[in-house]
Amino acid sequence: MLPPQQPPSPDSPELSPLAIGEDFAPLPAYKAAGTTEIGFDGLLAEPLRLREDLASGCGGQTWPAGMVLARHMLRYHRDDMRESRILELGAGGGLVGLAVARGCAVGNPLYITDQVEMHSLMEHNIGLNGLEGRVKAAILNWGEPLPQDVVEFKPDVVLAADCVYFEPAFPLLLATLSDLLKLCPSATIYFCFKKRRRADMQFLKKAQKTFKVIEVQDEDRPAFSREGLFLYTFQAA
Repeated sequence: MLPPQQPPSPDSPELSPLAIGEDFAPLPAYKAAGTTEIGFDGLLAEPLRLREDLASGCGGQTWPAGMVLARHMLRYHRDDMRESRILELGAGGGLVGLAVARGCAVGNPLYITDQVEMHSLMEHNIGLNGLEGRVKAAILNWGEPLPQDVVEFKPDVVLAADCVYFEPAFPLLLATLSDLLKLCPSATIYFCFKKRRRADMQFLKKAQKTFKVIEVQDEDRPAFSREGLFLYTFQAA
């Protein structure tokens, strides 16, 4: 179940993303294409297998916020999403959604979504983990009308990790998050990001004006926050 939550603390030098310098969190080193096994510190009975390939874009690599969000969902939501309709936004290779499908009790099909360039990689990773029929890959472009299959699915749990990385896309991302919460006003968005540059905080400030934003408690929070990683829930205001 979800641990206690509290509002963001912008005055806290340790835990607030506003307190971290612009150059604190550089981009990770790019990896050569290959298959990675991820066990999330024993939270999965069998490791997740993930093809990483940057040929189609930066989403083809695993990124730090995805690891934090996946670990959080496996630790705190293993048994409370049986009836949830789950969608991962900006999934890349599908790290978070596939980890949830593999390690959590999920009764409905789960969608992992990204741009068309990532579709084949998402499909590959679904097959690599034997999750055909349980996970569906779909194309969802931020800022555009939600696809009809997503509208019909009406997700009430949205997973979004490392979606804050390209400033011109911030308004598009905010529009899509708003559309998802209008589609299902009771939905919860789990949003994890790594602060890499000052502009990233403009996204958070706008989100705080648009949604109910709560910082999520996690036993690893002191450690990952020192690495510039932050985990929130967004809900309709």
